[in-house]
Amino acid sequence: MNAQESTSTRPYLIRALYEWCTDNGFTPYVVVRVDDSVQVPREFVHDGEIVLNISFDATSSLQLGNDFIEFKARFGGKPRDILVPVGRVIAIYARENGQGMAFPPPVDSLVAAPSSSAVLTPVADVVESGASAEDRVVQLVPAVDVGDDEPPKPTPGPPSGRPSLKRVK
Repeated sequence: MNAQESTSTRPYLIRALYEWCTDNGFTPYVVVRVDDSVQVPREFVHDGEIVLNISFDATSSLQLGNDFIEFKARFGGKPRDILVPVGRVIAIYARENGQGMAFPPPVDSLVAAPSSSAVLTPVADVVESGASAEDRVVQLVPAVDVGDDEPPKPTPGPPSGRPSLKRVK
């Protein structure tokens, strides 16, 4: 078996970080890039993404498989069946401290409006160009409003808000 025939490491890393979160008393959250293959309540999708609490207390019948993450959960008091292809998961992290791992976004979702400072490159192009692993690192950071001319002022205490993804080069 060669590298192209081997299975993806993503489901194994998701399961490992899920286990790390639960072993340490943290709440595991996954960030999912939503498309037609993702079965989630669409009313909770924002900017094409949804953040899901996959803790034992928030789900029932959780299955972290190699191809899909499946579970039942309540959204607004209504029970829902959730089905997420593992390839659509773009991050898993602990809610309490933001520690976790981000994954390259699905190739079909890399279409973005060009900006003067950054252009997204499909992961396959980065790998083929011989870029090092350091060029492909993605890190979770607190969300910041980029519309302000002034840098954000630090807030006392732990960071608040939902973590967001920032590509680090």
